Amino acid sequence: MDHLTLSETEWRKRLTPEQFHVLREGGTERAFAGRYTDNKADGTYTCAACDAPLFDSADKYDSGSGWPSFTQPIAADAVTDHSDRSHGMVRTETRCARCDSHQGHVFPDGPPPTGLRYCINSICLDFHPRDAVA
Repeated sequence: MDHLTLSETEWRKRLTPEQFHVLREGGTERAFAGRYTDNKADGTYTCAACDAPLFDSADKYDSGSGWPSFTQPIAADAVTDHSDRSHGMVRTETRCARCDSHQGHVFPDGPPPTGLRYCINSICLDFHPRDAVA
């Protein structure tokens, strides 16, 4: 996958102000406010900034956290993890591997088989339903 690098001006043209704040500045949307928190449809979640596939609905679960949660990314190289020491906490930030946009955080308190909880902001994602016609 080709890496996507844009200037701040180009990102601001491509994204809404709310998306820019979360995706490019590492912000967070309010818990239980995101459009995909309760989405149960079958499909793929892509990065809202560059459309790279990040998560599959088969790995989504209800963590009760207020954000869409996944046990793993769609592929091992779809996201990158980074140390986040903001807000007086030590967490692992998850970013899109293609465009380096903030997605959310990963925590070691998820269900089997991975034991991970990728806690992702809905505003960082687009959802593409899987075609029901075989």
